[in-house]
Amino acid sequence: MTKLKISAAPRSTDPLDYQDLPQEIGAMSKIFTAGSVTPLHSHERDQLLFATSGIMRLRTSGDAWIVPRDSAVYIPAGTLHSVGMHGDVDMRTLYIDTSVAENLAKALSVFSVSNLLRELILALSEEPVDYGRGSRGDMIAQLIKIEIGHARELTLKVPLPKDVRLQRLCAELLANPSDRRTLNDWADVAGASARTLARLFEQDLGMGFNHWRQRVRLHGALEALSRGEPIAHVARQHGYLSTSAFSAAFGKVMGFAPSKAAGEH
Repeated sequence: MTKLKISAAPRSTDPLDYQDLPQEIGAMSKIFTAGSVTPLHSHERDQLLFATSGIMRLRTSGDAWIVPRDSAVYIPAGTLHSVGMHGDVDMRTLYIDTSVAENLAKALSVFSVSNLLRELILALSEEPVDYGRGSRGDMIAQLIKIEIGHARELTLKVPLPKDVRLQRLCAELLANPSDRRTLNDWADVAGASARTLARLFEQDLGMGFNHWRQRVRLHGALEALSRGEPIAHVARQHGYLSTSAFSAAFGKVMGFAPSKAAGEH
C-alpha cells in the first residue's frame, strides 16, 4: 500500500530531490511559461534536458546553445548554466549518476532525439521517481542509456568572447545577425585593427570571424524556424541574399535541411 501512495503522489519539481536517488537515472517533469529563465546554477548529477514543446536556449560562462524541437542537451555535473524559454516549454529532465553509469558520461552537447528515445523519456517520467532494480522503470532507464550513446551530436554551439575588444562586436552581431559589416568596418567599434580582430577571433573563439558570424546566423535561424517562421523570411533576416544560399549553408553545417527544422515533411 505504501508503494502505491508514493507512486500516486505529485511528482517533485525540485531538482534537489533527484540528486541522491539510488538508481542511475531520475526523471523530472516541469512546465515553464514563455520568457522564463532559470538563473545560473549547477547540479551534482549529469543532466539531460528535453522539451516536448517550446525551444530552450542554454547559456554557460563561455558558450550559447539552442535546443530545437526533437533535440536534447546533455550537461555534465558541476557545469554552471542558465536556460531561457522561447514559448511555453514542457520540459523533461533526466538526472544521471555517471559514477555508476560511467559509459554514459558525455561532454556538453546538443544531440538529436530519436522517436524511440523521446518515448522512453516520456515513459520514465510516468514511472515512480524511486523505481527498483529490475522494475519497468529500470528497464526503460537501461534503454535510455543505450539510445543516448547512439545519438547524433548537432553543431549548435556559439562560443562567446572573453576579450573585451570582441565583446561589443559579438553582442551587436548576436542582436542583429544580418549585419554585413566586415572586420575593417568593425575596427573603430572594437578599438582594434582588422588584423588584430582576426587574430583575436582565432585565439579567443577558436574560429575565424566569418565562421563565427555564420554560426551565429544559423543559430538564430534555427530558433526562428523552430518557431514556424517561413524559410525565405528567416534567410533574409539572417543575412542571406537568397533562400538557396541559406539552405545550402544550413544543411552543410547542421546536417539537415531547414524544412526539417521548420517541421515540414
